[in-house]
Amino acid sequence: MAVQQEIKSQLAKLLATENIVVEHKNVETAQFNVDTRVLILPLWEKASNYVYDMLVGHEVGHALFTPNVDPPKDIPHNFLNVCEDARIEKLMKRKYLGIAKSFYRGYNEMHDNDFFELDGEDIDTLNLADRANLHFKIGSFLPIPFSDSEKEIITLIQNAETFTDTIAAAEALYNFCKQEQESKEQISQTTEGISSEISPESDGGDSLHSGNSDTDSTGDSDSSVSNSHSDDSLEGGNSDTDTSSRGSDNGDSLEPEVQTADTLFGKIKDLTGGEYSVENVYVEVPKVNLDSVVVSNKIVHEIADKHYKLEDERYMEAVKSRGEVPEGLEHLYPKTTFEVPDSDFIKFKRDAQKEVSYLVKEFECRKSASAYARASTSRTGVLDTRNLHTYKFNEDLFKKITVLPDGKNHGLIFILDWSGSMSRVLEDTLKQLYNLIWFCKKVQIPFDVYAFSSEFRNRYDTQYQMSHYDRMITEKVQHCERKEGFLHVDSDFNLLHFFSSDSNAKELEKQMITIWRTAHAFGRRVAYQYPLELCLSGTPLNETLVTLHQLIPQFQEKTGAEKVQCIILTDGEGSQLPYNKMVNRHWEDDEFLGCVNCHGGRSFLRDRKLGRTYNLKYAYRDFTDALLHHLQDKFPSTNFIGIRVLEGRDARYFIGHYHYDNDKLMSEWKKNKSCTITNSGYNAYFAISSNALAQDTEFDVDDDATKAQIKRAFVKSLKTKKLNKKVLGEFIELVA
Repeated sequence: MAVQQEIKSQLAKLLATENIVVEHKNVETAQFNVDTRVLILPLWEKASNYVYDMLVGHEVGHALFTPNVDPPKDIPHNFLNVCEDARIEKLMKRKYLGIAKSFYRGYNEMHDNDFFELDGEDIDTLNLADRANLHFKIGSFLPIPFSDSEKEIITLIQNAETFTDTIAAAEALYNFCKQEQESKEQISQTTEGISSEISPESDGGDSLHSGNSDTDSTGDSDSSVSNSHSDDSLEGGNSDTDTSSRGSDNGDSLEPEVQTADTLFGKIKDLTGGEYSVENVYVEVPKVNLDSVVVSNKIVHEIADKHYKLEDERYMEAVKSRGEVPEGLEHLYPKTTFEVPDSDFIKFKRDAQKEVSYLVKEFECRKSASAYARASTSRTGVLDTRNLHTYKFNEDLFKKITVLPDGKNHGLIFILDWSGSMSRVLEDTLKQLYNLIWFCKKVQIPFDVYAFSSEFRNRYDTQYQMSHYDRMITEKVQHCERKEGFLHVDSDFNLLHFFSSDSNAKELEKQMITIWRTAHAFGRRVAYQYPLELCLSGTPLNETLVTLHQLIPQFQEKTGAEKVQCIILTDGEGSQLPYNKMVNRHWEDDEFLGCVNCHGGRSFLRDRKLGRTYNLKYAYRDFTDALLHHLQDKFPSTNFIGIRVLEGRDARYFIGHYHYDNDKLMSEWKKNKSCTITNSGYNAYFAISSNALAQDTEFDVDDDATKAQIKRAFVKSLKTKKLNKKVLGEFIELVA
């Protein structure tokens, strides 16, 4: 039913002709706040599709046409609602011709299921308010009798166009019913007096009294009144001011009632699942404080540089003190501290230039093609003398000007997964990242590279005393103001600012070597220890996606980028985010603001400005996809690109999650060691084999290699280059 509820929410928004916020909650009646524009609908889990549509249309009618004013105190609420229901449903049918069918079928089903409890009831004995209520709701299926004087009031209700007209009609209806009730009471009192004079001790008077159904219902008015303080579902308009009762609060027997309204309210209430229904949860994205979340580029590399300086000094002292290296073990004892990772970096940088050049070429070609595709041609009004000889068969003899519109400024934000599971593929992932960084530098596209971590704060060494950041770390400053109903971002989460286009070429290369050394040290026997502050952590991917709501605008403001590409390089998904909620534990007296997990399928991310909701499902991937879809809607000029580095054994499981032709994608994966998924939360999700990335693209064989060995090396080199060019080509197509 949760899916249906969200469909009905969209229906409500369409009918309201604005992005109102629609929530389904465990409430008895619908409520609409005209200030916040939030429409709360009950969980009508037992309602049919026709009845659900009718109820939604009715409540939207109140949201559109019932003003936020205090109702007259001298007119009981139910009488006003009878008249207002008729008016707003008339206006809804006038505004949306097709909704008349929903009202017709919905009320027909209600009548068939005896929602008004008319089975065996003599309609003639009902007062005018009840009959008017039946007339405007189920009059198409049940003929309702009216006298000539009553028809005047019915016409008054029927012709009401404004809320002022509704008040006038309700006042006339109420006065008529009150006079009718007073007349009946006088007759009843006279009859009782005569009976008591004849036989004061007999029961005959009770039998006469019980024959009056109206009098019986008024005697039981207290229970009816107590359950109807927020009666708005087909009985009322303004939920915010709905505090009056259906009759007299003092139980005066002369006060008329609308029994059919109370009955309908009870039946509609029964359509909900009751107190045991699982209520939908609506959460929002908090505003994150970037000053506390982001560890600046300066701090990251000051920590790393200081650490590696100490490591270099320590190792070189050990080199001086050790004796001869055993023959055959020279590779285990490098001459310098960072000999192995630095030489690997230099070799990779040299080999990567061909890939980078390919990226630049593809980008420039696609950018030019896109510009010419948007080109416009206009006539100048000046004759083109070269075409004068064609005047007999050509009417276009004027010079033309082709205008190429200016392209948008580009910018790239890279998010690197710095979690423990990345240790096996981190170096290969860095290769892809570095290719893209060098590409950005060559085409002068501004960029920022961040790595998400949940360990930096825990590992941070206070001896560094870095400006205000120590205070933030030691005090565990919250990244955002904690509010009920907002997603919670843990204080241990950080974004490490690894690289920036603001750095000059020399500084950038030094920083890239530093991070390369760090990645190289994970899971390997090396001559140095990596900085503990940069150790691998959990996977706060979802926290990062929440932070992008502030990070992207900041990046655009800093760089002037109009078109932003946000590339996330990861090997998995993050855990679901909890949300802040007031919690009352049974052993404590006071509530406190705690964190509660989102219920799969019943939790929805809500954006009030966009007027949209996103289902936060139970699976990790689905939760992340919902956050990504929200980002796409919030930032339509930003492409969100995922690069997923996979080991071969994980490919089928990963691909199988998405609703693709698995066999087709697996065939593509086996052939190219890569595939592209387009139905995830990303604009494009590239899956790349970690083994393929690790292969060297250079054609390199030994001097004494056989023909077969040369052939295999050549084919292997071509395949690797083909993979890289395919993935990078698709990426560039998105960027350009």
